[in-house]
Amino acid sequence: MPIAADGPSEAAALPAVIDPVRVERDERYVRRRFWNTLRANLHRVPFLEQALAAFFCATDPRTPFKAKAILMAALAYFVLPADSIPDWLVVVGFVDDAAVLATAVQAVRSNLRPEHEERARATLRKEQGMKPPDMKPAGNG
Repeated sequence: MPIAADGPSEAAALPAVIDPVRVERDERYVRRRFWNTLRANLHRVPFLEQALAAFFCATDPRTPFKAKAILMAALAYFVLPADSIPDWLVVVGFVDDAAVLATAVQAVRSNLRPEHEERARATLRKEQGMKPPDMKPAGNG
């Protein structure tokens, strides 16, 4: 099968033809499991902001199909309960997930908009119950 390559930044092992049925299946799976997985791992996974930005990019109607397919496949791997390295292994459990997601994000970097990243930061702060970093504590004026 020929390899898709839009340039040196795109992962070399991406298939030239993407199966739309699989993309649809991945999207249903991700939409069903993403938020529970994210919330269950809020304080354990350091790359959640990147995962959120990828999710917002993948669900943005302006994102091209190929980029959406790549991101949905990576996000499906992230929410998959059993993968190469079990996520319950505290130190290394999410290393494979982080690598897959980072590779996917790098492959579609031009489609990841600033608003996806801003929305990811805001959503993560909200989910973690944190205040924005630029706010000063009350009473210290």
